[in-house]
Amino acid sequence: MITLDMTISQAIEQLQGDLGLTQKELANALGTSSRTLERWITHSHHPQQEARARIHALLALDQRLQETFDSRDTIKEWMRARNRYLRGLRPVEVAAAGRFDVVEAALDALDDGIFV
Repeated sequence: MITLDMTISQAIEQLQGDLGLTQKELANALGTSSRTLERWITHSHHPQQEARARIHALLALDQRLQETFDSRDTIKEWMRARNRYLRGLRPVEVAAAGRFDVVEAALDALDDGIFV
């Protein structure tokens, strides 16, 4: 989760590093453009309430992934692999569409031992 000692640019850097998202994928997931994301990173603009909520939700998903998998490489692999629970989509595609809840549901299924 984002903490008081974490800036928006640090949160963005963490998400890109942990999840292996490109800047475009992350911008899509946050409901913004790559240009606006770059402005957040350089501190020339700040995300509004909805975007901050999406950042928090994506950080929560990141935390959940870290609890489920044993390494960042495994997380990145899972995020890029086609997932039958997600009807052949990759979790990164679902996250880029802003549907973090659906990715969480796939993790729930995995944690419950349901391998579709």
